[in-house]
Amino acid sequence: MRQFKPVPLVSFQGDDILEKLGKQTIKFNTPPTILDCASIVGPKEAQGPLAKYFDQTLDDEFWGEKTWEKAESKIIKETVNTVISKSGVAANEIDCMFAGDLLNQCISSCFGLRELSIPFFGVFGACSTFVESMCLGAMAIEGFANNVLCATSSHFCSAEKQFRFPLELGNQRPPTSQWTVTGSGATILTKDGQGPYITHITPGKIVDMGIKDANNMGAAMAPAFVDTLIAHFLDTGRNPSYYDAIISGDLGHIGKEISIDIAKSQGYNIKSNYNDCGVLIFDKNAQDTHSGGSGCACCGTVFSGYLFKQLKERKMKKILLIATGALTNSTTSQQGESIPGIAHAISIEV
Repeated sequence: MRQFKPVPLVSFQGDDILEKLGKQTIKFNTPPTILDCASIVGPKEAQGPLAKYFDQTLDDEFWGEKTWEKAESKIIKETVNTVISKSGVAANEIDCMFAGDLLNQCISSCFGLRELSIPFFGVFGACSTFVESMCLGAMAIEGFANNVLCATSSHFCSAEKQFRFPLELGNQRPPTSQWTVTGSGATILTKDGQGPYITHITPGKIVDMGIKDANNMGAAMAPAFVDTLIAHFLDTGRNPSYYDAIISGDLGHIGKEISIDIAKSQGYNIKSNYNDCGVLIFDKNAQDTHSGGSGCACCGTVFSGYLFKQLKERKMKKILLIATGALTNSTTSQQGESIPGIAHAISIEV
């Protein structure tokens, strides 16, 4: 039998495709392009300050389906169809897709995308799933793929039902709670393009500070955000002023302020160019979303709708996007476990 000598696809030396920087960061010497994005959001998001940036807004949470779960699957399905249509890349030209959501076994993604006949990697990073998918997609581009699809979704009603209390109970929400974004964001990464480019990724470590309050996810995730932020700066030699904007995924108002304070205590002043997707997507005073937005679709829709357009129009040229996630479920919360946090970062440059 003929023997084949394996040839490595990737190396971490010198001027090869991928280069390891420091402890956690990967630099792309031939950076993949974010070819196009698409986003669909629910009715509450359609009333927020970013409404004009989304491809489609819905009038009701069911969108003609019988359950919220079916509605979420439809949302991610139609968002993915939209980005494929916008990009001009045929479905059979997409080598693989990375997608995930908040529901058990990522059923929204699995059920919504099962008819596409594209090799599928199910991803769970809680609310960090969109950026985690883009990190994995970028590495796939540098390894074997020409085109990769990344997508995620969440739904306020399905998430409340699974993680907190059924909506029918009408439970009071504390000021620290956040509103899970109903929607989906999707993007296609490609090997050859004109940008915006993913130049670096900094995968995060699990950080657990012992916080147990499921209605204060921002506080649980903020330490992980700062941990990845500082790791990125140490690995790359950059500082906050290098970026036009540093954007966290869904820490909300409370998590944002905690992050600013922790970063400052570590010698990094990010206040002037830092914001959060959960802060941007809702009007806190007019919409009564308490601490702001959350959920996989929070970062997914804000990037795919608002931030991507800023990059394409060169209103922003350098963004550090750090999506955060609370690695918990209803069982661990009921058993009194703490809430571990995670944060993954991508550096996007025009």
